[in-house]
Amino acid sequence: MSTISRTNVAITDLPWLQKYRPATFGDIVGNEHSINILKNVAKKGNIPNFLLSGPPGTGKTSSIVCLANELYGKELAKRAILELNASDERSVNVIRDKVKAFAQTKVTLPPGLQKFVILDEVDSMVDPAQKALRAIMEQYSDTTRFALACNNEDKIDEAIMSRITKLSFTNLSQEEVALRLLYIIKQENIKYTPEGLQAIIFTADGDMRQAINNLQSTYSGFGMIDEENVYKVCDVPDPKYIMEMLKRCIRYEVKNVFNAVVKLYGDGYSALDIVQTMMKLMKSASENEIEEDYYNDFLMEIAKTELVIKSGTDSELQVIGLVSSLCDIAKSISKRKNN
Repeated sequence: MSTISRTNVAITDLPWLQKYRPATFGDIVGNEHSINILKNVAKKGNIPNFLLSGPPGTGKTSSIVCLANELYGKELAKRAILELNASDERSVNVIRDKVKAFAQTKVTLPPGLQKFVILDEVDSMVDPAQKALRAIMEQYSDTTRFALACNNEDKIDEAIMSRITKLSFTNLSQEEVALRLLYIIKQENIKYTPEGLQAIIFTADGDMRQAINNLQSTYSGFGMIDEENVYKVCDVPDPKYIMEMLKRCIRYEVKNVFNAVVKLYGDGYSALDIVQTMMKLMKSASENEIEEDYYNDFLMEIAKTELVIKSGTDSELQVIGLVSSLCDIAKSISKRKNN
């Protein structure tokens, strides 16, 4: 893998994720439908229990924090809001002790407002802890509201699901990620190239948290956001190289494709690194890059291999088998087209 040499760039002690965490709804990009619902709640002041579900880095917790800021203000929030990361504090005892103790605490609030509990990554909570949470939600429904965030709502207790308003969040578009990154770049006076910005967006894959982390890491390491620096920091294969490998599969250049896989392994990339980069490229590929005739079959084959690798079979043979299958698919499609 590439070794990153640090430069004499002045680095702020405050992580940019914290420094640029949205404080108002105007700071949030994407998921407009769900954000508009929260804005309406802020206007009316009547908070239901919420479940916000969707991929990481899409603004679930940040949007709830913005709602809380608008309703409670800084001073009142110190007494009226409890924010916990359920993946770190997910035991039954923590839920019973911290959350129940907070729910029992008497706080003087303006009419129509209740105390507010924000729990992140609730799908990481063990089942007994979720049951304890449900009991607290029921017992203190008159005085306390709950906002729960998760990546996978299928792991949430059905009885909790029946007591909440669900808001769905999706991955951010490239344009939405770019908008926020350009704001940070301007604030931090960062030198960048358009290709470097696009590389940050590509590696983040719709995850704003990942995008900001990658931006700060690249700037901290090199003081300049360009394509080469981004891929060194993020330690992912060069997408241009992977795209050329996919095009060689379409031309069924089996030997060249095998050599490309061997080189990627020699550079230190894992099967998952390679296949996930393939998947990202396929999702964003234009018809000029991957013809429509090949797109669906290639996408399905890559997705199947990614699942196998994630199940624990991360080896060079998986990638060799994948590119071999892609070459066979391309050859078969080419024959059909020529008949």
